[in-house]
Amino acid sequence: MSTLKNQTIKGLFWSSVERFSVQGVQFLIGIVLARILLPSDYGLIGMIAIFLSLSQALIDSGFSQALIQKKETSEKDYNTVFHFNFIIAVVVYGLLFILAEPIAVFYKEPVLVNLVRVIGLNIIFSSLSIVQIAKLSKSLDFKLQTKATLTSVIISGGVGIYLAFSNWGVWALVVQGLLRSSINTVLLFILTRWRPKFIFSKESFKTLFSFGSKLLLSGLLNAIFNNIYLIIIGKFYNVKELGYYTRANQFQQLPSETITVILQRVTFPVLSSIQNEQKKLENYYKKFIRFSAFIIFPIMIGLVVIASPLIKVVLTDKWVSAVPFLQLLCFVGILYPIQVINLNVLKVKGRSDLFLKLEIYKKILILLAIVTTFSFGIKALIIGQIICSFISLYINTYYTKKLINYSFFNQIKDLLPILLASIFMGIIIFGLIFYIHSNSLKLISSLLVGPISYYLISYLFKFEEINELNKLFTKKKLKI
Repeated sequence: MSTLKNQTIKGLFWSSVERFSVQGVQFLIGIVLARILLPSDYGLIGMIAIFLSLSQALIDSGFSQALIQKKETSEKDYNTVFHFNFIIAVVVYGLLFILAEPIAVFYKEPVLVNLVRVIGLNIIFSSLSIVQIAKLSKSLDFKLQTKATLTSVIISGGVGIYLAFSNWGVWALVVQGLLRSSINTVLLFILTRWRPKFIFSKESFKTLFSFGSKLLLSGLLNAIFNNIYLIIIGKFYNVKELGYYTRANQFQQLPSETITVILQRVTFPVLSSIQNEQKKLENYYKKFIRFSAFIIFPIMIGLVVIASPLIKVVLTDKWVSAVPFLQLLCFVGILYPIQVINLNVLKVKGRSDLFLKLEIYKKILILLAIVTTFSFGIKALIIGQIICSFISLYINTYYTKKLINYSFFNQIKDLLPILLASIFMGIIIFGLIFYIHSNSLKLISSLLVGPISYYLISYLFKFEEINELNKLFTKKKLKI
């Protein structure tokens, strides 16, 4: 096995372990919290999500990805990024502190003043660990990240549950978030050998910022538009409906964003390392696209089918209004990993200018969808998101075709067999649970039959991803 392939599989393995273990623990903690807390508590967090996302985008400034993309990085580069990010974090938190009252007035929720000022401290904690994460990601070392992240999630989750039982309400979620980011930062400092020095290089800053500035603007646009639906629902609908939407979106994002993060953290450094080897880059890129679809398509189709019993069993009947939101949002998330990998090619090639250009086009499209659907209710808003998602894939592949000769229609041709296999699996699950009355049995049956049927269908049609998946989770030819 080639060194790069070995590193890729090892990186995928530990990235998968980290994401699935962390998201699995978070999911279980989230279930407990959702059963204790009210939909309105999640609605309040949803109202300020955009401000936290914007703050995080400003802190990152695209520098972390610039560090990963750069072939040769120096201590000057790392220290420059560390100090710049920290200064920006302090400034951004100060602005957020000042804006807390206007935010509360906008939503007509006085409690948001203190919520924003306290939860905003996450911004400073997160800024201190960006360089450590970039260094570990660049070297495909996700094992240390797993230790830090999982430990912080378990400790903060335990405290959050205790506070929820103690009737802290929405503050249980706030404290949980603060503890997670602060503990994770401390552990990364302990586990990694890198320590910041008092070095700041104008030359390093200019070099990194020339690439990262476009990603910064793209990140700000994404932060706004990823949360714009929360703003609209929070402003024009009640906080309870926002809570249903927020929780449904979290369920959808659990598989979609988990898979995306796993692949993003591995594909970007891997593809960056072979950015000048065109044929090799094309082959790896196509494999990543198919592999992401092979994982995410059946999960999202299956989630559509079992949404009702899942919500009723896991979160209780008080969350049943979130079911139709979840089912629709699954069709938004199904293409998300594919879109991200397509955009990775632009970053790998150093074309952050094209990356920003595409993001602007897509945001205009989202605005048009919102204006068209917003007056028809939350379901109509989500349908608009679905349409935008499919059009966005076409937009993303425009430059992909130019850079590595892999067009939209070629991608659809490669992904169609996987989509059909996933739909067939969904039909099998639906037929199975249609005659079962118990929601618990529906859920258990689906979780057993779904993966088995999908594996057999994939094996029957000889999907090459079956072999890659086996390699990923075995130690054969790979020392983990």
